[in-house]
Amino acid sequence: MSTDRRTFVRTLTAAGGALGLAGLPNVAFGASSDAVVPAAPDARVRTIEKAPVSLNILILGGTGFTGPEQVEYAIARGHRVTLFNRNKTRPDFFRGKVAEELVGDLNGDTSALTGKKFDVVLDNPTTLPAWVRNAARQLVGNVKHYIFISTTSTYSDQSIIGLDENSPVHPMPDGLDPYTLDPADATKYYGPLKVRAEQEVAKLYPGIHTIIRPCLIVGPLDRTDRFTWWPARIDKGGEVLAPDHPDDPCQFIDSRDLAEFMVRMAEAREFGLYNAIGPAHPMTVGEMLHGVKAVTTSGAQFTWVPWDFLQSQNVRPWRDMTVWQPPYGKTAGYQRRNSAKAIAKGLTFRPLAVTAKETLDWQKTRPAKEQQATLNGEINGIGLAREAEVLAAWHAKQKAEGKK
Repeated sequence: MSTDRRTFVRTLTAAGGALGLAGLPNVAFGASSDAVVPAAPDARVRTIEKAPVSLNILILGGTGFTGPEQVEYAIARGHRVTLFNRNKTRPDFFRGKVAEELVGDLNGDTSALTGKKFDVVLDNPTTLPAWVRNAARQLVGNVKHYIFISTTSTYSDQSIIGLDENSPVHPMPDGLDPYTLDPADATKYYGPLKVRAEQEVAKLYPGIHTIIRPCLIVGPLDRTDRFTWWPARIDKGGEVLAPDHPDDPCQFIDSRDLAEFMVRMAEAREFGLYNAIGPAHPMTVGEMLHGVKAVTTSGAQFTWVPWDFLQSQNVRPWRDMTVWQPPYGKTAGYQRRNSAKAIAKGLTFRPLAVTAKETLDWQKTRPAKEQQATLNGEINGIGLAREAEVLAAWHAKQKAEGKK
């Protein structure tokens, strides 16, 4: 099954604000799926106002994916920022910008934190509870507010549509000690480990902690290629394998929206548990893919292949068809979770056009070897060669059945 741009545009009118295309003058609405759509202009420069009160903020990490966005936004808001990390990922990345850089290891020596006092801690994605405990325990009594990034993978039943902060979470498997677990095995128990990490924060900072559970985090600097695959692949043009049906739902959050929300929650001293999920209004995979195409000069065409056929070809959701999960069965609610509580507290979202274009712009600055690795699907994404095989098999099936 294929979908054309005309069909997409009919739904775009209502969703234009979320997609961010309505305000881009170079997007040719109503063009056929063969049309080459000019690239969107650069995102408008935003003015970031200073916060009413300057905070002394400690960021654990700060040089990976979400961390740099936290640093930049916090500094722009007038806060004093200290980093704690191993000084291995982009060492000296913020030298001269942050107030202090403390060197240590969440899985080892945290002594650099001893005696340090902060208004708030931003604890970035940490899988093992011991790592959370090591830093959080070191800072007890010296921090007024502890904010921890968790994940919506904490929810145990992803078949529930509308999962919210009160939905059931994973228990720790019987016999598993999360504090002696080999880090190499952490991905097997990702959800339960994150639940225990949340519990560590709540235990050490009762009444003054915030847990934020984001869905898929996307945007520039994302080397997992879980979203980056799509802008990179669509920009290349040609026939693009698309999963199942264009009306299937999808959810994600730009790392900058997540980072800014965390800083604003710190400023407001908002405590509690929040899902951080975008966009603000439901988005379909079709809207996402056509929205990405609209910020390229690509003539890409999407061929939508049913899930049962993708399964027969051993195509995996999330890993090969990134961003997407089957919207039925055990994953019926995976891309239909509820973020109303966070939105009520001020969570905002960049338009898809901004996220897509700036992710693609960043992708093109990476070394050629890394850009090719994305197109090869070496980390996430189906990869060009495998995509071609699946499309050929699908067309052969259609031909054998007398279909176009």
